[in-house]
Amino acid sequence: MVHIGYTMMTEQAGPRELVGHVVGAERAGFDFSVISDHSFPWLEAQGHAPYAWSVLGAAAQATSRIPLMTYVTCPTFRYHPAVIAQKAATMQLLSEGRFRLGLGSGENLNEHIVGAGWPAAHVRLDMLEEAVEIIRSLFAGGYVSHHGTHFDVENARLWDLPDDPPPIGIAVSGDRSCEIAGTYGDLLIATEPKQELLTAFDAHGGTGKPRVGQLPVSYDPDPDAAVDRAHRQFRWALGGWKVNAELPGPAGFAQASQYTRPEDVADAIPCGDDVEAFVDAVRPYADAGFDEVALVQIGGDQQESFLAWSEAKLLPALAEL
Repeated sequence: MVHIGYTMMTEQAGPRELVGHVVGAERAGFDFSVISDHSFPWLEAQGHAPYAWSVLGAAAQATSRIPLMTYVTCPTFRYHPAVIAQKAATMQLLSEGRFRLGLGSGENLNEHIVGAGWPAAHVRLDMLEEAVEIIRSLFAGGYVSHHGTHFDVENARLWDLPDDPPPIGIAVSGDRSCEIAGTYGDLLIATEPKQELLTAFDAHGGTGKPRVGQLPVSYDPDPDAAVDRAHRQFRWALGGWKVNAELPGPAGFAQASQYTRPEDVADAIPCGDDVEAFVDAVRPYADAGFDEVALVQIGGDQQESFLAWSEAKLLPALAEL
C-alpha cells in the first residue's frame, strides 16, 4: 500500500491559506503532508513565497495527526546547517514527533538571494553532505564545533532537543545524491519514479529505508480549465532538474518554457476529474517501489474542491494500489 500525501505548495498560496489547506488535508484523510521551501515562485502566475518554517509552526498547532515534512529545504546557502538543526528540532517538539526534515542541494531560484554565487552541481552536493553531517552531530546532543571545507560551527548546541530527532530525508537525482541519501539519510526523496534512483540508494545503504515521491496533478470538473491552469502555473516542471536547479528567477523559467504547449503539459500531468487517470499517474511510483507519494494540486485557489474530491473519490481509489 502506498501512503498518499498532500503538498503545501508555498509558491501558489499565502501563509494563512496554506495552514487552512493542511487542516483540510488532515480532515480529508491524507496520510502525510509536505511543504516546499522557496524564496521565489517558479512562475509569476503562481504569485507567492511565504516563509515555510513559520507556516510549519502554525500547521503543527492547527493539526493533530498528519505528519509534516520539508520537501525540501536547502541547508547550504540561505540557511546555515546549524540553524536548520535548531529549526528542525523545534518543529519536532511543536508537532509532538510528527516532523521529518527533507533536505536537498537547492535551486538557484531560491538560494541566489544571499549573493553567495551558485557553484557547480558537484560542489553543491559536497556542501549538502557536509551540512547533513553537522545537523546529525547537533541532533546527537552536546556541544559541536566543526571547521570543514564549506562550513564552520563554533561551540553550538541544541538546548531544546527532542528525545527522537526528526528523520532526515535526502532529495536524489543521480548517483552522488543517492550515495549521500543512502549513507546519511533516513529516507529518500524524489520527484520522478525512476527505478535506478532506488537501486543506487540501496547500493549505498538505503535498503529498507522509506522512499517518498511527489506528483503534480490538476483536478477540475472542467478538463480544459485544469489543463489551462497547469500550463499557466506548472509548465516549468517539464524542464527537468538539470535546468530547474540552474535558472535564477521566474523570468528565466517563463522564457525556458515559452514553447511548452498545453497538450505537452496534459501529457505529463493528470488533468480533470477522471479518477483512473490520477491513479494511473501514481502507479509508476508504486511499481518502482516508493512507499509514499505526495500530490501537488495545482492552483492555490483550487485546494478546497480538490480536497473534497480526494476524500470522496481519489483517496479510496488510491487505497487499492
